[in-house]
Parts: sequence; C-alpha cells; structure tokens
Amino acid sequence: MSARSRTAKGAGRRDAGLPAILRSNEALASVFAALGDPTRLKLVAVLCAGGAFSIAQLTANTEISRQGVTKHLQVLADAGVVRGVKLGRERLWQLEPGQIEEAKRTLEVIGRQWEVALGKLKAFAESP
Repeated sequence: MSARSRTAKGAGRRDAGLPAILRSNEALASVFAALGDPTRLKLVAVLCAGGAFSIAQLTANTEISRQGVTKHLQVLADAGVVRGVKLGRERLWQLEPGQIEEAKRTLEVIGRQWEVALGKLKAFAESP
C-alpha cells in the first residue's frame, strides 16, 4: 500500500465523525478566504443590500479603481459568492446566497461543537 493510499484512508477515518457539511471543506475554504479580505467583505455587504450593481455603482464613493473592484469580484465569483450577469455592454454583479448559507451553517455546526467542548471542560474542571 502506498503512503498516499494510507494517508487518504486515514483521513477518511478522521472525517467520518464530522457532519457532511464539514467534510466538503475545500469549497468552503475558498469562501472564507475570499471573505477574509476587507474590500471583498465590504463588496459582499453592499451586494447583500439586494439587487444587482454595476462596477461603476460599486466603485462610487470609494478609493478603489474599477479594475481593483473587478479583480475582487472575480475572486468572489470564483468562490461562488457572487455572479456577474452581462446586460448589454455592462456586467451587473449580484450575491449568490448558496455559498454564504453553506458557510453560515458550517459556522453554526462549529459553534455547537465548541459549546459541547466547553461544557465538557467545565464539567471536568468542576468535578471533585
């Protein structure tokens, strides 16, 4: 058996106890990485207001160039957080809530696991 096979087999056992939502973490990692940038997080917050926005609208009252915003939007699009729709000569950007909802559910699962772990630690610390 190759080292790679043993590693993959061992990883499967480690992941077996995790909820399915946490086992598919590659896509979620790209979502969290994309949201980890303050500019991209701000763009998502603007897009959460609803509707579709052009690059001109997204760059209004900011110090970021249209090219800069376009690059940030592409990272978000690659992560599945936003999508651009071509309308005539313009591209309008809107939120894709699916990946955000998946990230939210993942954080909720982690939060519940954290609460259980803290409860166990507290019980251990308070036991005679």
